[in-house]
Amino acid sequence: QCAARIPEAGAVLDLLEKCPEHQKKGDFPVVVFEGLDATGKTTITQSVKNTLNGILLRSPPACISQWRAIFDDEPAPIKRAFYAAGNYILASEIAKASTQAPVIIDRYWHSTAAYTIATEINGKVQDLPPVNDEVYQWPEDLLKPDLVL
Repeated sequence: QCAARIPEAGAVLDLLEKCPEHQKKGDFPVVVFEGLDATGKTTITQSVKNTLNGILLRSPPACISQWRAIFDDEPAPIKRAFYAAGNYILASEIAKASTQAPVIIDRYWHSTAAYTIATEINGKVQDLPPVNDEVYQWPEDLLKPDLVL
């Protein structure tokens, strides 16, 4: 619906539609590094990639990262939709790459979930969703990594 106002939304959805459903991981390990901005994720992911002779992927994936600034200026629901779509596009890239080499990922679903929670609670810890809330549950249709650090 927002494609008329944000033409890039149509391009993101086109990429998302090309992703196969229920992607399966290859035989190589998939390791995600999560953390706040400027905490060394880029440095450590590059080092681990070099050490393991792996493939480095980032969230949002390169094919949509040029539109990140556009979506970051949008209201929270649109921004979250962009990053959620990016996770599924990235999952498709992970599935392919993990058939070739170890895959190292700079952010993935956890960052999207953390942002969603943070924007919903307005910084008040007492407003956190209850422990069993679905926001904490890994999406059933999203490829899971082997390890998250």
